[in-house]
Amino acid sequence: MTVTPRTRTPGRRAARTLPRAAGALLAAFLLGGCGASAASEDGATDAGRRFAAAVSAGDYRTGCALLAPETREQVEEDARGACGPGLRQAELPTAGLPRGVDVYGREALLRMTGDTLFLSRFDEGWLVTAAGCAPPESKDEPYRCSVKGG
Repeated sequence: MTVTPRTRTPGRRAARTLPRAAGALLAAFLLGGCGASAASEDGATDAGRRFAAAVSAGDYRTGCALLAPETREQVEEDARGACGPGLRQAELPTAGLPRGVDVYGREALLRMTGDTLFLSRFDEGWLVTAAGCAPPESKDEPYRCSVKGG
């Protein structure tokens, strides 16, 4: 059996490498654009900390101001009255220090010691869409939250 070596033309390898390099650059560009900026992470974390501090201090007026509109409406509907008393009735757990934040575009998940919050970015900034959230027992189940929008 005779094996003849393949001959390569110099341009052929370059032609194969260029699309790969371009594809790698495009993937890096696209993936880089999907990552959350530090400003988004800081903004969501700060809003979550302010909400948790207000609720912990019994400042339900400030807590309500940091709720997303649909969430505030749901709290009022559940309480059959004003948001403040409704937020107090929700008996949210005391949240401590932030343990991590995941930002996906205009949505964020903030894990704190004692509580998990969901937030969304609105024109006026980050607002809490759900609080008092317990992680699911399995990945197929959603978080269970005591305060959430309708």
